[in-house]
Amino acid sequence: MTWLADNWRTVLDLALSHLYLAGIPLVVGLLVSLPLGWAAKRWSRSYPALITTTGLLYTIPSLALFVLMPGVLGTKILDPVNVVVAMTVYTVALLVRTVADGLRAVPDHIEQAATAMGYRGLRRLLGVELPLAVPVIAAGLRVAAVSNVSIVSVASLLGVSQLGDLLVDGYNRVIWGELVTGILACVTLALLLDLVIVTGSRVLTPWLRVQGGRA
Repeated sequence: MTWLADNWRTVLDLALSHLYLAGIPLVVGLLVSLPLGWAAKRWSRSYPALITTTGLLYTIPSLALFVLMPGVLGTKILDPVNVVVAMTVYTVALLVRTVADGLRAVPDHIEQAATAMGYRGLRRLLGVELPLAVPVIAAGLRVAAVSNVSIVSVASLLGVSQLGDLLVDGYNRVIWGELVTGILACVTLALLLDLVIVTGSRVLTPWLRVQGGRA
């Protein structure tokens, strides 16, 4: 607590950097995963190929991916964009299956009823299928959020500043207050992102609250 009291401004700055590096990829990754997941659901033959290919992206070691990004993007090794793009890749790897399975979980009779009411194509996707798939997609997004907060810490080994700096420096110099602060800050950030996702899911699915109230 003494170390945190003396260095809270540094911790706050690093937490904001960590939030940027972990949060932006969640949004971008979700936007990329939505059409890919829809394609996997729409054309069943493409499902195995898309799910397997995107899933394999998650097997790439994070440190190796961070190192490869400058060569692929033409950026400098310390550019935060490398981490954002790499984390977006991991987010897509986790969410494509989630989006596809969420859309596939929408009952056929609901899709047929929506079609009969004039909901077709993109309108049906945005107005019926995606809203009903929100709980499943939100569950996958929560996993991706925790994963991102954890993996981003590795970028400290390359000199990209965020909460991982506290873990590396605290460990190397045996400063237990710094190390424990880094761990607790990462956990807190993951919980805050999780809370935002849960709250957003509840806002987007008001009918579930009504059903819960009636039960």
